[in-house]
Amino acid sequence: MKLQDAIIARIEQLRKQKRMSKYKLSMASGVPQTTLSSIIKKRSESIKLITLYWICEGFEISLEEFFHGGLFSREEISE
Repeated sequence: MKLQDAIIARIEQLRKQKRMSKYKLSMASGVPQTTLSSIIKKRSESIKLITLYWICEGFEISLEEFFHGGLFSREEISE
């Protein structure tokens, strides 16, 4: 799985766990809905770390918690 796909999967996983719509995540994080949609629909080639930081703030988790889990292991990520 590509890193971008893993990040998208993790965002979607957390949205489902926390029962957050894109709108609610946008309001909680300060990241515009258009930016969230661009990330999730792969319209942008890369995701800025600061944007990911604010998304994590919206989920009320740290970057460390975001990257915790099997999606980001060396065995799972390929570029």
